[in-house]
Amino acid sequence: MNGRHKWDGTISERDFLEACRTFPQRWSEADPSNPPWMWVSHPVVSGFAQEIGYLALENVCHQKSIENLLLTGLDGCSSDEDPGIDGATLVKNPDSRTHLYDYHILYSFSYNVPMLYFRGYQYDGQQLQLEEIMADFSLSSSIGSLTESTWTFITTEDHPFLHRPWHMLHPCATRDWMSLLFSDSSPLLDCRQTVIQKHYLPSWLSVVGQVVGLKIPLGLHAHVNIPSLTMKDL
Repeated sequence: MNGRHKWDGTISERDFLEACRTFPQRWSEADPSNPPWMWVSHPVVSGFAQEIGYLALENVCHQKSIENLLLTGLDGCSSDEDPGIDGATLVKNPDSRTHLYDYHILYSFSYNVPMLYFRGYQYDGQQLQLEEIMADFSLSSSIGSLTESTWTFITTEDHPFLHRPWHMLHPCATRDWMSLLFSDSSPLLDCRQTVIQKHYLPSWLSVVGQVVGLKIPLGLHAHVNIPSLTMKDL
């Protein structure tokens, strides 16, 4: 990982685990009002590193859903959150009309990059259809473009650990745009552990989060000169 344009954008399984150890604390420190990410550990099996599992952000309500509930006089989600903060917020006293979301970050052994699984559901547990989820996210792109784009290909498949259908942002192009993201940050690339422990997951999530309505605190990138990418850039 030395020099400019030499990193292919992937990380090893052990690097992923190391990044997952530091990310939840940095997320909370950047904005304590945000719901926390938690590491969910699973029993180790032959062929894996010291541990396997995933990062989970669960039982959260998207900002747009909060605004809609406030406009209609519902109090299913907390109205105490700062309206200037984008992203997910903790749900307080949800009712049957509240849309909740779970986000899981897993490691792809096929592509050697993180991958994001997500699902939306009503308070009674009824799963939301992809069209309903995208309506909550208020994305300007059509459902078709989001499910077919090289960069934001959405598929539905069984969660590797939970063995139930979840939506997933396919990781097939992740290595390419992660390499692009860090291509102008050669000083950081000279310090591999800095990239892995502090910058890889926040930078990755800042891009994929745009697709699923999840934005990260700006404090995660404080004092770091990493260019940002948007869906338009990709």
